[in-house]
Amino acid sequence: MTASIRKLPRRRSVTDAANLLATTGARQTRARREVLGALLAAGQALSHHEIERRLKRGHDVDRVTLYRVLEWLTANGLAHKLAGDDRVWRYSAAGHVHIHGRSHAHFECSSCGKVICLDEARLPAISLPVGYRRRAVEITVKGRCDACAA
Repeated sequence: MTASIRKLPRRRSVTDAANLLATTGARQTRARREVLGALLAAGQALSHHEIERRLKRGHDVDRVTLYRVLEWLTANGLAHKLAGDDRVWRYSAAGHVHIHGRSHAHFECSSCGKVICLDEARLPAISLPVGYRRRAVEITVKGRCDACAA
């Protein structure tokens, strides 16, 4: 089982972000392009503070705007969020697997807190009792990432 991690060059990720935003038909603000571009370039889930630090490198987006953009991206299926054991929300750009509504697994490093999507992992079919309706499936594999395990 391997993780599908794409680390895009910053300029390309902002262009990719603009293209993804265009599919929503919504207004393309600089903040939306920059935040989604940062998530695309990261290759892993980032906390609000990690995104804020990355954006401070020449692309200042205030804290309230960042929260609003992250919630908008999540609501529109361009990002997803998950809480780690540390109870910190982390956000990740939703790739093609997420846009089509399929659930996927995550890996969370118990040492450094790094979270990545495991897009290639096949999730088991989970049957529910009659009348129950699934809203979401969240599976997190916990362990040590390659850097911490070394």
